[in-house]
Amino acid sequence: MPNTAAVPIAGNRFLIVGGASLVGSATAAELLDHGAAEVALFDNFAFGSEAAIAHLKDHPRLRLIRGDVMRMADLLAATKGMAGMLQLAAFMTLSMDRDPWGGLDVNIRGVQNALEAARANAVRKVVFASSNATYGYGPGVAGDLVETTPFHSHGAPPAAIIYGASKIIGEQLCRDYHRKHGLDYVVLRYSTVYGERQHYRAANALYIIETFDKVKRGERPQVFGDGSETKHFVYVGDLARANRMAFESAASDVAVNTSGPEPITTLELVKLVTELAGGGAEPEFVGNESGKVRLTSGGAFRIVHDEAERAIGWKPLVGMREGLGRLIAWREGNEGKQA
Repeated sequence: MPNTAAVPIAGNRFLIVGGASLVGSATAAELLDHGAAEVALFDNFAFGSEAAIAHLKDHPRLRLIRGDVMRMADLLAATKGMAGMLQLAAFMTLSMDRDPWGGLDVNIRGVQNALEAARANAVRKVVFASSNATYGYGPGVAGDLVETTPFHSHGAPPAAIIYGASKIIGEQLCRDYHRKHGLDYVVLRYSTVYGERQHYRAANALYIIETFDKVKRGERPQVFGDGSETKHFVYVGDLARANRMAFESAASDVAVNTSGPEPITTLELVKLVTELAGGGAEPEFVGNESGKVRLTSGGAFRIVHDEAERAIGWKPLVGMREGLGRLIAWREGNEGKQA
């Protein structure tokens, strides 16, 4: 008997909520390449951009829907006839710092609205974009982070904690809809995403772009603290593949990490970006500006992705050197310079 939780890509229709984005555009291309009958990108363009999806706009099986997760009627109309829904729409940490009320509305009520629309229109499977922020931030975040690692909040910026807590609530809303209504779902806990069409909104990914920009201007790149803080990134193409495989897999009612092959320290990251950008001045070690949300991590940690391979058959393929090389090549190309 076939497992009804598996949703093949070929011939089916998919909705990406928050689709005019880095991850949304990459996932749309991935689904279209694997034969999706239609991919609809749903976005209110508060954070999404036309530039992020410009390379897809003329695709015959792509549809753009201007809508808002805070308007149930928009979501009900958009989810009709959809086999799968990828829920990406969210405030991230920097946006949460500027507008926590708006962020909580979108990250909690907006998710609930999307799930309710999926239930009402019998969407077969939801993939929810969560985050490694569900483990928290600060000194307590260290060692191997696995799916059962608890949330740490001591010593971290409030906006980062609010963001992480909102993602925990989003995950639990998925569980609630599965248990009460039988809605199949997979939660993917994204590490910091980077790659072509990179935006300026995520605190850790922003550091890559700021470092690159400084090097290209002939300025010294900055390293916060002593450079030993760990970051764990994931290349956007790997993440698009994880989203696809989550739909295709028989898995349901699970939450798994989706991280890159290996973590990297702040100093290693700055040196690698400088090298790939063609070389530049030695980095400048600086303290964090008081009260400013910057790099949101703790000590030395590794986000373990073994469970993702077991549950959905996924593992990352693109390391930081290759992925950063692709990002920089895009920035240096015509499309990147216009972004």
